[in-house]
Amino acid sequence: MDVAVTYRYKRSASRLTVAAHIFGVLAFILMLVWLLHYRGGIEYDSHNVDRVFNVHPFMMFCGFIFLVGEAMMVYKAVPSSHQVQKVIHMILHLVGICCGIVGIAAVFRFHDMINAEDMYSLHSWIGISTICLFGMQWIFGLLSFIVTSDPETRRKMIPWHICGGRGLLYMAISAALTGLMEKATFMQMKHTRENHLMNFTGLFILLFGIFVDLSVTLARYV
Repeated sequence: MDVAVTYRYKRSASRLTVAAHIFGVLAFILMLVWLLHYRGGIEYDSHNVDRVFNVHPFMMFCGFIFLVGEAMMVYKAVPSSHQVQKVIHMILHLVGICCGIVGIAAVFRFHDMINAEDMYSLHSWIGISTICLFGMQWIFGLLSFIVTSDPETRRKMIPWHICGGRGLLYMAISAALTGLMEKATFMQMKHTRENHLMNFTGLFILLFGIFVDLSVTLARYV
C-alpha cells in the first residue's frame, strides 16, 4: 500500500474515532439526564426499587459499553507505544466487564425486591450471554497476547480476537437497545420528552457502536 493511501486511511480512521467519542459522550449525558431527572436517581443500596434498577442501565452503558468502546479505540486514541496501548486496552476491558457484572447484580437485586422472574426476556438472554462471552474474550486475549511469547501464535489469533470483539460489541449494543425498548414498554410514560430522550439515547448508543467499529475496521488498513 503506498504512502498516500496509508495516510488517507489513517486520517479517516482518526475522524471516525472522534465521531465515536462524540456520540459516546452524548449518550452518556442523555443516560444520566434520564436516570437522574426522570427516574429518581442511582443507588444500589437504596430501598427505592427504581433507584436500584437505575444502576443497571447506568453500569451497562456508562460502565460496560462505553469503556469497551474506548478500549477498542485505544490503538487510535492513545499516542503511545504499542505495549502501553495493549495494557490500557486490557485494563479498560477488565474495568468494563466489572461494571457490567455490577449492573447485572443490580437488576437481579431489583427483581428480588419486586418478586419478579429473572432471565425471562430476549434482552436478558442477549445481555447475560454478552457479558459471559466478553469475560471469555478477555481471558483469551490475556493468554494469547500477554502471557504467550510466541509471535506466530499472536499473529494467528489476532484476526479472531478482533472479529470476536467487534461481534460482542454489537451484541452489547443489541442488549442496550432491547433493554431500553423493554423499559419503555413496562413503565407508564409521564412525559413525552422522556420518551424522546430515551429514543435519542438509544440512537446515540447505536451510532457510538457503529463508529467504534468503523474506526477499528479502518485502522486494520494501516
